[in-house]
Amino acid sequence: MAYQLDIEFKSLYELTSSLHTYICRKSHKKMLLAPDWAKEVGGSLTPEFASLLSRMEVDADWKWTYLLVYLCREGEEAEDFLAWLERKSVGDLYELMAEYGQPFPKDMGEFRSRTLSVFSQWNDQYFKRTDPAVRESLRQDAEQRKRERDAGASFREFAERITHGLVFEPKEGLERLVLVPQFHFQPMNVIYHFGKVTLCHYSARVYRDKPSSFPQHEYLTIRALGEQNRLKILQFLHQGPRSFSEIVRHLNISKGITHDHISKLRRGGLIRAHIEGEAVTEYSLRLNALEEFQKKLMAYIMNE
Repeated sequence: MAYQLDIEFKSLYELTSSLHTYICRKSHKKMLLAPDWAKEVGGSLTPEFASLLSRMEVDADWKWTYLLVYLCREGEEAEDFLAWLERKSVGDLYELMAEYGQPFPKDMGEFRSRTLSVFSQWNDQYFKRTDPAVRESLRQDAEQRKRERDAGASFREFAERITHGLVFEPKEGLERLVLVPQFHFQPMNVIYHFGKVTLCHYSARVYRDKPSSFPQHEYLTIRALGEQNRLKILQFLHQGPRSFSEIVRHLNISKGITHDHISKLRRGGLIRAHIEGEAVTEYSLRLNALEEFQKKLMAYIMNE
């Protein structure tokens, strides 16, 4: 089984990513945005809209929102998406989404109305004010990645490299993997599978400020290495790929703490997560990433 690999970017994708980030604002300490980002954004929203967002969750309905954003091919901006969705009846949406799986949103009419309202208000109250240079950098990243893909590297290795450790295994029915560079939700990824299509918003290593000679992502690697159990995980994975349960048994600590250690290693780009659909089946060591990091660290220390 094989799948087609596409790299796409449109402004609408980053609007969705920024909204996803705000909905997940309780986890903002895991992100590379300024520590007060969520608080500042919340203070700029109308009370009514802030209240609406406080009730939203990253749930099954939100997953369908990502699919709609992907399926909209009539322009790249929020206004294009809103005009497109406004023209779609409830019946149109059922027909459009049917080939990508079920269950559908419980109330498609309410789902459509909420999506129109939330995207319109988020665009007006936040996204229009974001730095256009960030979006241009994401667009350039996508174009560069397309050139790299077309140079002939295997899709598996290429996807792993630009996502910093995600290995998308072939899956029955999967026809297309779509990789989307994103800024707001760095260093994490958003992965949604819809039968024949998997969408992955990956950390593009784009920064609001000019990056230093030792960018933020490299500090994540340092922090990931600074804990005994994480080093044990790396040593264990050197023997070969392991499932989450095997890692838990090896460390002999709780699943929650193990998951946190693995998450930090993933954010540091030190391990691979092997993915089928949306499920991680096993983890493996990114020895090449460790070697590259050592070179960068030595070059920084020696001021080269």
